[in-house]
Amino acid sequence: MPSSNLVLDTQHVGLTVTSLDTALEFWCGVMGFDLAARRSLGSGPSMENIVGVPSVDLDIAIVVAPGGLRIELLEYLSPDDRQVYRPRSCDVGSVHVAFGVSDLEQMLTRVEAAGWNRLGVPQSLPNGTRVMYVRGPEGHTLEFMQLASPGDTPTSDFRAAG
Repeated sequence: MPSSNLVLDTQHVGLTVTSLDTALEFWCGVMGFDLAARRSLGSGPSMENIVGVPSVDLDIAIVVAPGGLRIELLEYLSPDDRQVYRPRSCDVGSVHVAFGVSDLEQMLTRVEAAGWNRLGVPQSLPNGTRVMYVRGPEGHTLEFMQLASPGDTPTSDFRAAG
């Protein structure tokens, strides 16, 4: 019987940045990801139709996290009226990416040194997983989760709705 699910897998998470160079310093230098690709996607009708922005000119880099998650960093060179949004976690349209870490405090020290800010204090879930949100200078939000023990899942305390 054919599957009704048309989604096959996750290709990447895209984050728009003001500077690929600065973003790569963070993602590769601080977070320890690998640079997989960097190139200009350029401008023109095809790119305008893909991203829905007239007069677009675009450069990208792909970084790969341990475990294989690919993050596409996008630097829009035009149009000139680009804006930086810094939504709160509760604002509709806000997005975060969560990463499992081996040492939450060490990771927080690293990202804070790179200009990212804690959004509170680390919290422990009932299963012992320690969790913390941080926000970067351009408004991106990351969640770090230090599991209580290997083999745990961060969602073991969540129950399916319904």
